[in-house]
Amino acid sequence: MAQLPNIVILGDYERALRRFSSWDKLEQQANLKIHHEPLHDESLYEAIKDADAIAMVRDRAPLNEAMIARLPKLKFLMFTGERNGTLATSALTSRNIPIGCTLGGPSKETTAELTWALILGASKRLVEENKLIASGGWRDELSLVPMLAGQRLGVMGLGSIGSRVARVGHALGMEVVTWSPHMTPERAAAENAKSISLTELLSTSKVVTMHLVAGSGTKGIISADQLALMRSDSILVNTSRAALINMPDLCKALKAGHPGQAALDVFDIEPLPIGDPLRNTPNLLVTPHLGFIAEPIFETFSKGITETLEAWLEGKPVPLPFKAQ
Repeated sequence: MAQLPNIVILGDYERALRRFSSWDKLEQQANLKIHHEPLHDESLYEAIKDADAIAMVRDRAPLNEAMIARLPKLKFLMFTGERNGTLATSALTSRNIPIGCTLGGPSKETTAELTWALILGASKRLVEENKLIASGGWRDELSLVPMLAGQRLGVMGLGSIGSRVARVGHALGMEVVTWSPHMTPERAAAENAKSISLTELLSTSKVVTMHLVAGSGTKGIISADQLALMRSDSILVNTSRAALINMPDLCKALKAGHPGQAALDVFDIEPLPIGDPLRNTPNLLVTPHLGFIAEPIFETFSKGITETLEAWLEGKPVPLPFKAQ
């Protein structure tokens, strides 16, 4: 009897994948192992060393060239969504190992929702007010906060997510300005925004929200010099990629009071290490990368994984092969 192939699923932190599709067929055709905990370095290698196929939930498992070189049995790899920042795809294509992916689901919509949850949570001091109530208190001198209406919203990146965020800003009565490396006045005007310089955006906006792709021209685009420009009452929000901000500089800047607050959903290392100062930095609201965490998205991921792996096992074309951009 032929030995069944080994399939390893990585990064199902939410234990969600089995909820949204049937895995019976896969379990009949392969030895299937689903990992729910973060894996790195040797623990990651031990989990995947005998894998014929690997499926990754987003970019939660860092598969670099060195790690891939240690996987001689690997014949197929897939990830959820249509982009992965921790996968050395060239190391796979050079060995003619096919790569599949899945649709992303409504992640742009959920990320825009979370962006506004962070903006409102920070500006209205919701965490602090909740703690005040829990401790037996009521309103205090810090409960008197400014309104966002009439203030300037600076949107860095006016793509699918940034434009959604901008529309809500308009609905709340905010003035929307924007900047990105290739922004034009015409693109900005299409979203009822004004294109301005990055320096002006940072120095004049009450809220600065980041929606850029982390590429060679944008990584570390916000560091000490840029943070020092920000208003003492401003809020810096990042639901995009941690690499856009120099995190040690941000910790220092918050202590110095420019910006006044920050709200982050993305970090250089995820999950955020227990001792990381970002867990307890004053004037910082953090969430555990919730931008794409929603039931419709994980339903898309789950069905995409099972359909793709079933196709691969049966020698059929995978539904959504990955195309390098």
